Amino acid sequence: MLAKRIIPCLDVKDGRVVKGVNFVNLRDAGDPVELAALYDREGADEIVFLDISASNEGRATMIEVVRQTAGEIAIPFTVGGGISQVEDMKRILRAGADKIGINTAAVLNPELISDGARRFGSQCIVVAVDAKFNPAWGEWEVYTHGGRKATGIKALEWIKEAEARGAGEILLTSMDADGTKDGFDLPLTKAVSAAAGIPVIASGGAGKPDDFYEVFTEGAADAALAATIFHFKEIAVPDLKRDLRARGVEVR
Repeated sequence: MLAKRIIPCLDVKDGRVVKGVNFVNLRDAGDPVELAALYDREGADEIVFLDISASNEGRATMIEVVRQTAGEIAIPFTVGGGISQVEDMKRILRAGADKIGINTAAVLNPELISDGARRFGSQCIVVAVDAKFNPAWGEWEVYTHGGRKATGIKALEWIKEAEARGAGEILLTSMDADGTKDGFDLPLTKAVSAAAGIPVIASGGAGKPDDFYEVFTEGAADAALAATIFHFKEIAVPDLKRDLRARGVEVR
């Protein structure tokens, strides 16, 4: 079994890291380059940057942030947000990112997954899925546009299609759990992990070390991503890894 990965997530807006609850009420959490370098030193396995400034200006800012970060860290990092064509992927990878995260653009144009995988390899393509439980269906629905737009697409079906088109990983965010610190969405993570033949990164809801233990053991996630608890020093990456090792979870 592959070692489980711990991944801090940096939501970047106008060159700063921000964090909210249920996708709203953002507050400043620091400089992205400094935070990424800190997490690298602390032993994080990867970093995810999500550019939530949708404008062209935001994209230019993000390219510079990626370039600066690439010079400061040795661990892999994924960049997502506002990437809608293969040329966008190329620019981000050229700036120093290791992987590309795509979400809304992939739902609107699934061929983008195939095109990206063909051009850069599946290992570069991370399909991010924002999912929310739909009581009428009894299962989860995919949302786009930063969690604002319901698609009518079933999450498990979409994830299987993304994998078939060449996605190398799924970054799964539970909108129901996001920012709540009440724990990861175990039923969602378990269902997706069972359905997918590629690694699943669980996101949304981390609040304490127990939550990571549960998402790895019960949820069967390959990696766990968190933001608030790391940025505001509620849990340090080295302490979390020590706790997981002590409980028999293999981490890097």
